[in-house]
Amino acid sequence: MSETTPARLLRLLSLLQTHRDWTGTELAERLECTTRTIRRDVDRLRELGYPVHASMGPVGGYRLGAGAKLPPLLLDDDEAIAVTLGLQSNATGSVTGIEEASLRALTKVEQVLPDRLRHQAAALRAAVVAMPPRYDTGADITAETLTAISAAIRAAETLRFDYLSHHRDATRRAVEPHRIAHWGRRWYLVGWDTDRDAWRTFRVDRMALRTPNGRRFTHRPSPDGDVAAYLRRTISFDPWPYRSVFRVHVPAEELTGRIEGIITPLDEHSCRLEMGSDSYALVALAIGMLDVEFEVESPQELREHLNALAGRFTRAAAIKQGS
Repeated sequence: MSETTPARLLRLLSLLQTHRDWTGTELAERLECTTRTIRRDVDRLRELGYPVHASMGPVGGYRLGAGAKLPPLLLDDDEAIAVTLGLQSNATGSVTGIEEASLRALTKVEQVLPDRLRHQAAALRAAVVAMPPRYDTGADITAETLTAISAAIRAAETLRFDYLSHHRDATRRAVEPHRIAHWGRRWYLVGWDTDRDAWRTFRVDRMALRTPNGRRFTHRPSPDGDVAAYLRRTISFDPWPYRSVFRVHVPAEELTGRIEGIITPLDEHSCRLEMGSDSYALVALAIGMLDVEFEVESPQELREHLNALAGRFTRAAAIKQGS
């Protein structure tokens, strides 16, 4: 027996959202109706704003494409919960200008959730606590800035912007944008600096975009063959004024995820750790918290700092005679 029109429309939409071509006959068999009914239902979906494309011929069929406006969405249970959590996170995130829109969208989604999903979403919202960042994250950025950078990447257009460096030096840059990276609560642009003829990484919150964009370019292969690896090197080590290198007597996998830095396996029992920081005091704190055996490879100033620190701790731990 054929379903009622609303139920059949929802099932038809669910099939079309699988990103494949369906012939009219296949859809009619799935929905237990005629191909004429399928054509009428496709017309109804188009009236609702769904861009259903049709192609003729023996291999033709129906496919859901991208449209000019956002029609109603059909989400399964897991997708609905994921959207709810994502919108909640965006409402308190580091991108300014989307908090209010995220809250409006979150309200709309929760209003149409079934009771069972609404209870799950409410339980998650009540259980999750939004903590402030542990470290300075710099200024927030706007959604318009991220959109403008993303559009330049897609169009392969050179970005022109004013930039404030780690040392607060102001420069003007022309960069072929390659990728945007989100690390913690910070956003970074990886691109080819045309004036310096080299790859560079930029904090997006320190960028002031200029318009219009510059000349078109051809995208280069990713730096280091892997943008993530390049970022780990450039952000974790290169920009910092105090750079330290250790030989750590544990396998590399035991350090991964425990500390920020470049970790290179040396053998099955040891690895090299390269760290960057604002001071040797912070380096000593970070390496000490690992509770592992290590040796300082460089620099000499770090060895001297650790020797002074060791003497201070030894004196502090000494038991006075007669006390």
